[in-house]
Amino acid sequence: MFDKSFNFIKKIKRNFFPFYKNKELRFVFNKLQEGFPKDTITARFVGGCVRKYLSGDKIDDIDIATTLSSEDIKEKFKKTNFKIIDTGIKHGTITLISKKLKLELTTLRKDLVTDGRHAEVEYTDNWQLDSERRDFTINAIYLDINGNIFDPQNGKTDLQNKIVKFIGDPQKRIEEDYLRIIRFIRFKIMYDFKVELTTSKAIKLNLNGVKKISKERILIELYKILNLKNFINLNESADLKEIFTLIFPEFKNLQRLEKLIKICKNSQLSMNLLLAVLLIDDQDSHEYFSHKYNISNNIKDNLNSLAKNLKLIKEDKSFFNKDLEKNIYLHNKNYLINLNILNFVINPSIKLKDFFETLSRILKSKTYKFNIDGKYLIDNGMQQGSLVGKALKEIEEEWIKNNFQITRERVKEIIQLYSN
Repeated sequence: MFDKSFNFIKKIKRNFFPFYKNKELRFVFNKLQEGFPKDTITARFVGGCVRKYLSGDKIDDIDIATTLSSEDIKEKFKKTNFKIIDTGIKHGTITLISKKLKLELTTLRKDLVTDGRHAEVEYTDNWQLDSERRDFTINAIYLDINGNIFDPQNGKTDLQNKIVKFIGDPQKRIEEDYLRIIRFIRFKIMYDFKVELTTSKAIKLNLNGVKKISKERILIELYKILNLKNFINLNESADLKEIFTLIFPEFKNLQRLEKLIKICKNSQLSMNLLLAVLLIDDQDSHEYFSHKYNISNNIKDNLNSLAKNLKLIKEDKSFFNKDLEKNIYLHNKNYLINLNILNFVINPSIKLKDFFETLSRILKSKTYKFNIDGKYLIDNGMQQGSLVGKALKEIEEEWIKNNFQITRERVKEIIQLYSN
């Protein structure tokens, strides 16, 4: 009943508040149409924005396919309020940015030569040829500014029937760009689509091709996968789990998702938490993963910190008890919640009851703020210099040790100590 009501609401939203009625978008399409007969279509929306529009999902990125060349686009918009960026001018892509919109415009094209990573293209004004070079049928649905659909690959039907299907021969599409294997995983998880047997076979035959793809491109797709709400259900598809594990052998702990579902079934989990759940183990898989993909320092530091504190928890039971407020101050509540989840999922001795009791203590715990700063010390007689930081650190440590309390007299004593 809920699903039917939700789908009805999405349908109402799509029909009465279509994204293409935006005034700025209409301005862009009118600009692209200038100098051409009315019956000549120079631009259409394509890709994710059309797929999400038809599914009733939130639209973020907007891609526009056009018969105009990059130089023609730049000429038409050089005196407008749009900022023009040569995003991928080699492949016919221009980005237009205003205060409210970011649009990617790409000239219609067909692939001449591909090597599994890059393609040599030739520009065209043939919409059918442009559709044939795209990855999946659901990404080759075009929509004009008046809401008319052009669907040369029958992608709308596949979208309605929940099928991820490569355009034409799956083997050829994959060999054009091996990253499409990982993109396939993302769409399968996103929509819980069925997998055609020919598609599954083609993917497994070409898994080695993923090694040709740059680590940066792979990581971008992986992060998109981990940010999907349905990722937690990966184990429900044996085929998909097998493909995912073959591409990412570092994720040896997918069975932990079963335990995670018990406490987070309907929650949107952070990518950082999922990385920790799947990578932190006795073999230090998180360190190998960090090195292999050269991940950002923020994500690396978070993984290392969680791994370090997970070991502390095993050795010291006071982490979530008498030292809880101290640890909340040193980190934050969200960090402690994630650490509690991680401890429950990884440690078989932690029962569901224990997890929820700890979670309750974290949520109910008071948070403290240290209100003394360097200016306060200087205003109270301390000379500026490197000793201010050292004094401040000592005051803060004593404040924490004394249950977040320290007298003014004691602060003055420490100031005096560092001033002599």
